[in-house]
Amino acid sequence: MYAGAETALHYGSTFQLLVAVILSAQCTDARVNLITPALFARYPNAKRMAAATAREIIPFIHSCGFFRMKAKHVVETSRAIVERFGGRVPSTLEDLTSLPGVGRKTANVVLAVAFGQAAIAVDTHVFRVANRLGLTHAKTPKQSEQQLMRVVPRRDWSRAHHWLIHHGREVCHARNPDCAHCKLADLCPSAKRFLRLERASAARR
Repeated sequence: MYAGAETALHYGSTFQLLVAVILSAQCTDARVNLITPALFARYPNAKRMAAATAREIIPFIHSCGFFRMKAKHVVETSRAIVERFGGRVPSTLEDLTSLPGVGRKTANVVLAVAFGQAAIAVDTHVFRVANRLGLTHAKTPKQSEQQLMRVVPRRDWSRAHHWLIHHGREVCHARNPDCAHCKLADLCPSAKRFLRLERASAARR
């Protein structure tokens, strides 16, 4: 269904991918892609970004939500990369999550997409779809990641992340999942419940 699925974020380097993922928190990839061209034209690498202030970054990212905190994290992370890692984005989960504003999800996206490592990044789509499909029974993103790592073959970890994201965006929506047109409905333990609720709602109308 989602062969060839990959990140929707636009970037030109590992550093730019990291920044884009930080900005994507509580924001759509489409919105991030609208603001990063101007941002990366002015601050294309960690050294240039590290020399900026959060106040200078804000005008470029103010439309992506939580912009003050994100500007602070982007600048502080850039400085940490320059000071602690010689200007290169680190390639381990431990080092990445030591950077300001970089949690497990962001780190795993970078590991999987930029470094080609086996990693599962759990965002809201992955968390929701995995639970609905019965792949996980998780209460937190970290639990979801751990459970997915047990049921998904390691060779598919990075790709499964994108499969689940695309399914969440296109079919398994948060409020109104399109179970009637879902090709996984026969395999999904949640589909019957949603379809029953949909029929009951239609009958009331």
